[in-house]
Amino acid sequence: MENAVNEKRKVVFSGIQPSGNITLGNYIGALRNFTSFDDADCLYCLADLHTLTVRQVPAELRKRTASLAAIYVACGLDPDKNIIYCQSHVPAHAELAWILNCYTYMGELSRMTQFKDKSQKHADNINAGLFDYPVLMASDILLYQTDLVPVGGDQKQHVEICRDIAQRFNGLYGDVFTIPEPYIPKATAKIMSLSEPTKKMSKSDPEDTFIAVLDKPEDIRRKLKRAVTDSDGEIRYDPENKPGVSNLLTILSVLKKESMEDTVASLSGLGYGALKEAVAEAVIAELSPIQERYNAIIADKDGLSAMLKRNAERAAYLAQKTLRKVYKKVGLYQV
Repeated sequence: MENAVNEKRKVVFSGIQPSGNITLGNYIGALRNFTSFDDADCLYCLADLHTLTVRQVPAELRKRTASLAAIYVACGLDPDKNIIYCQSHVPAHAELAWILNCYTYMGELSRMTQFKDKSQKHADNINAGLFDYPVLMASDILLYQTDLVPVGGDQKQHVEICRDIAQRFNGLYGDVFTIPEPYIPKATAKIMSLSEPTKKMSKSDPEDTFIAVLDKPEDIRRKLKRAVTDSDGEIRYDPENKPGVSNLLTILSVLKKESMEDTVASLSGLGYGALKEAVAEAVIAELSPIQERYNAIIADKDGLSAMLKRNAERAAYLAQKTLRKVYKKVGLYQV
């Protein structure tokens, strides 16, 4: 990708917070699909500013940010074809967020379900950043004239408010922003918690409830052995009545790239121990080469820093084009 985005290609923007461990669910639901956007110009933002709505240990946040960048590359994203960068390295994100704040209504933000949920989880720290989170996310997206935003269902509401803000701004000043669309792949499997299989696997939950992309083989086997199943002993896909078994079958089916029918048939007559062992083998086989590449990337600290610096400069070039246009439209004096 050159400094300027090719106007004929779609622009895809994705942001993931460097908070907690990247899980198998994150990998299956998002990361492994990122390489399918070969016909688009893609920006992958390490959304470190967003993490600050919750108190962070500074050294750990820096470590997780570098780790997430290395995971992106290890999962197959080429940092020369894509832009992989830290949100905080491009000041235009925060600058545009302030402008957009002045075009966003308190009532809109108060209706955001994620604010309500996180306020309950962090009742001792309901800060303005948590309330204003969707505006910074809108800034992230709109800076790059984004066409598509890969999101899970829980983030769709944030893309909707982003669209509302952009349309309101465009209504006043002309076609300044591209109106983004949420991209939710229909075929993406939802990976559930190992201990509560009716709940989505989350990196913010206790470690034994999820498999992390960087987990060692022995930890993967241990966690899967403890995964919740049921008492009837039959291996069949039935998410409503057998959520635990169905979750394990989903993981196995996705990683082996075979139909659910074939996956179930391959385990005919076997017990849950055999199912868990098959899932463990498939997960280890999938993650081992990623971990090998990751270890090489994270060991080259200077190379990783140089990559992030180079990519931040590419992102900043694109962001400044939009920001200058916005400043001019709202009447800020430019020199």
